[in-house]
Amino acid sequence: MTSPTRPVRLSPASTRAAESPAGPTNIPADKQPPQQSTGAAESPALPAWLRGPKVFFVGAGPGAPDLLTIRAAKVIASADVVVWAASLVSEQVLDQARADAEVIDSSRLTLEEILAVFRRTAEAGGIVARLHSGDPSVYGAIQEQIDFCDQEGIPWEIVPGVSALGAAAAALGRELTIPEIAQSVIVTRLGGRTPVPDRESLRSLASHRTTMALFLSAARPSAIQKELIEGGYSPETPCAVVFRASWPDERIIRCSLSDLGESMKRAGIRKTAVVLVGRALSASGHRSRLYDPGFGHGFRRRLKTNSAVGSQFSRESGSKRSDLRSDRAGAQA
Repeated sequence: MTSPTRPVRLSPASTRAAESPAGPTNIPADKQPPQQSTGAAESPALPAWLRGPKVFFVGAGPGAPDLLTIRAAKVIASADVVVWAASLVSEQVLDQARADAEVIDSSRLTLEEILAVFRRTAEAGGIVARLHSGDPSVYGAIQEQIDFCDQEGIPWEIVPGVSALGAAAAALGRELTIPEIAQSVIVTRLGGRTPVPDRESLRSLASHRTTMALFLSAARPSAIQKELIEGGYSPETPCAVVFRASWPDERIIRCSLSDLGESMKRAGIRKTAVVLVGRALSASGHRSRLYDPGFGHGFRRRLKTNSAVGSQFSRESGSKRSDLRSDRAGAQA
């Protein structure tokens, strides 16, 4: 079965697996699909939730193939057709696909061509693994595909993925919600060819001055800087830009908001980056009450003691973190 609009493109790993009678060696034995070519939908070995006809919207993670979830890998390994965007998803993720699976690059397809693949696969009783970078529920453009499936009566399911936001925070080594500093994270984007409602403009959201994560906005860093400062952030607010989080060529820029535009331009970063803004990117020494001896909850009784030890720990921890940041900065220089 081939794509009606593009030739089938198999990853090198899938090609190698096709030459081996044992199938892909990186898939556990209990997850290996049957070797007959009758399609996953006809296999009695698959659990009910994994039988066709069905379309899975699979979060393929931020980039690193080992950040793919176990559930996502199982869906890909069982799919008759894998639709992926070569421009956004690592080709190594395709190593999970069956040797006889049809693999289609969606980066040059229109929505209508992708939906045609859904329809013909469903008519054959098969499974489609539609891969989306990061988590499909955030800027994944899946709702229009879901609406089509509902209209056609095609069963579907969303498989969550690791977001680029989580990968960016991990790369920075930061918690984004620091007690007494920021307890909210705003995930948004700068308006462009895809408009943003006026009530969600950066200038409006900036009034909260909490942690903000901007997707799909790296091409206009000066506009980000202008809108956020005019909206309420201080020019000295810490910023971080994580380019291709978790990929081998990942890069990190740290700067103040007043330098964001020029810093990104000098680095040549114009896409595939998460821009983070807020005091949580540099704050330390603020202890959470969750593990404070004086804080009781359903699993631990409140202790009658002061938190002087904890306060001292927080102060020492903050001092050591500051020293560590200085050491890292010196090493990078």
